Amino acid sequence: MQDKITRILKAIADPTRREIFHALVVASTAMPITQISGQFDISRQGVTKHIKTLEEAGLVQISSKGRERFCYADAQPLQEVNNWLKFYEQFWDDAFSDLKSYLDDKT
Repeated sequence: MQDKITRILKAIADPTRREIFHALVVASTAMPITQISGQFDISRQGVTKHIKTLEEAGLVQISSKGRERFCYADAQPLQEVNNWLKFYEQFWDDAFSDLKSYLDDKT
């Protein structure tokens, strides 16, 4: 599970990849790579590399129709990151609650 979370965090660490992923989520349909690359000031090859990283993280699925490759977003893997973060959210909630109790006892 940790390797999967690492791949997801690596994928969303880059602002261009986040923008590509966001564009796919907002489109809520498959988009051809040529259309995606037209939205960025980088080469199609550069966009394709970003999409590959997103695909390796499970955030993008790619299918081919003829010569065109289509991408669509899959936000489900982000749930694993959310679950991982919830542990730390609970940790900090408990820590602040303990601090509040401690401070209330001192006053």
